[in-house]
Amino acid sequence: MRSLPEALRAWGAAAIAGLALLGAGTVAAAEPAHDETIAERDQRLISEALAAMPPQRPGRPDLFVLGFAGDGNEDVFRNEVLYLEQLMDGRFQAGGRVLTLVNHFDSLDEDAPRPLATLGNLTRALAGIGEAMDPAEDLLLLFITTHGTEDHELVAELAPLVDELISPEQLAGAIAQSGVGNRAVVVSACYSGGFLPALRSDDALVITAARKDRTSFGCGAASHVTWFGQAWLVDGLNRHDDFIAAFNDARAAVARREQEEDFTASHPQIHVGTRIRPVLDAWRASFQAGPPVAYPWEPAPQPASEAAGDP
Repeated sequence: MRSLPEALRAWGAAAIAGLALLGAGTVAAAEPAHDETIAERDQRLISEALAAMPPQRPGRPDLFVLGFAGDGNEDVFRNEVLYLEQLMDGRFQAGGRVLTLVNHFDSLDEDAPRPLATLGNLTRALAGIGEAMDPAEDLLLLFITTHGTEDHELVAELAPLVDELISPEQLAGAIAQSGVGNRAVVVSACYSGGFLPALRSDDALVITAARKDRTSFGCGAASHVTWFGQAWLVDGLNRHDDFIAAFNDARAAVARREQEEDFTASHPQIHVGTRIRPVLDAWRASFQAGPPVAYPWEPAPQPASEAAGDP
């Protein structure tokens, strides 16, 4: 069993003893020694991150990024979201408009704290980004990586602080409530194709790591990156500046790997809304992608960098 790190011990024995869920699917509201609950800490961190984002630039499409690492029992989901932050700022010129919600004990480290990945925090972060975006010209990339259930629920867990299952309707509701218009939503989880019906929109690109009745692969305590994370996030987006082209490469790469290892095909899915493609094209035309960004947790095949963006 994983021992609690110093970051969690710092909240004090009284905080852990006093943990109590505020109802199903909420962050436990313990009273740490410094009189700030974890829920209050997360609200503050989200507000600070939103306030630190550079303002939207009129007349130029800006990319806003929100990462969600749901299951804190394995490092792999944290790894992918922290890499997402590096990749979007370093290669995709996000310019600091990146916010990450991460279920991992590292998120409790006072030197580098991060909000936990809960439905409430996701809703709050989406609402703040929705207020900051220009709905006509800006773009949100929402990247979710976690375990998924056969009932099409996303796992958000960091015992004893977080224990949630997020449904397609809850995720779609949080997006709709935020007012975010143009968006690319990537759900990397088993059975994640079950989220497609709720997330489809003319203003959305939706990508899932698996069909609604299939598992995806590459999670586990010993894993550093999921198969789809490797194929789309690491290889695809270091080869292309185009989310759709990266998906096409990722789908083929995952299929090859599944065939080589005799695994049942996961069949990654994609939906491209009628209004989102020109928004994606305008955003891609507004910047020059930077050099590939190395994945820091294990050696990964380095794709060839594009000469001047994708056609």
